Amino acid sequence: MPVPTLSRLEAGLVPGDVVRLVAALSFVALAVVGEPISAALFLLVLGGTVVPRAVGASPVLDVASGTSLVVAGWASHLDWYSAVPWLDLALHVVCTGVLAAVAELVLGRSLSGREASRRGVAADGLTGQRARVETVLLVGGLGALLAIVWEVGEWAGHTFLDESIGVGYTDTVSDLVAGVAGSLAAGVLVARGGR
Repeated sequence: MPVPTLSRLEAGLVPGDVVRLVAALSFVALAVVGEPISAALFLLVLGGTVVPRAVGASPVLDVASGTSLVVAGWASHLDWYSAVPWLDLALHVVCTGVLAAVAELVLGRSLSGREASRRGVAADGLTGQRARVETVLLVGGLGALLAIVWEVGEWAGHTFLDESIGVGYTDTVSDLVAGVAGSLAAGVLVARGGR
């Protein structure tokens, strides 16, 4: 199956387009009021909301990934992480999980043989349980990689842009654990056919 391109996307609106509009308006609003770091963050958020649409993700995955990114962006800008201590870990679980599911979809669309694996038939002819375990591990591994990239981004933001960005050993390790846990949970859902 060829990878969908933006030119092949449906012309009509889908529910995730509302989330993309919110991300775009957030970027514009923050840029206009002179919040360059938060505006740059929302430019990344906007980019992240476009990927599920570009690869033809289900409406549920599209809305879930976009909404989690927008909420995480506003939580950072409005300092909700200080006001609600558990929110940081909750968003690492949710965001990393849904982004790992999107990453698996992107990878699956670009590699031959993955469609058969998603249907429960592994490339080597094994069926069922092994294909599901491989899917859980793939989504979990992609999420682990995304969690690392996220933490490097937090460190770089703290080091080069704004020292108020919270980093530290405990924060980094707990964020990584939360991201991997969310990714493994997402892997179980993907393996069961939920997207």
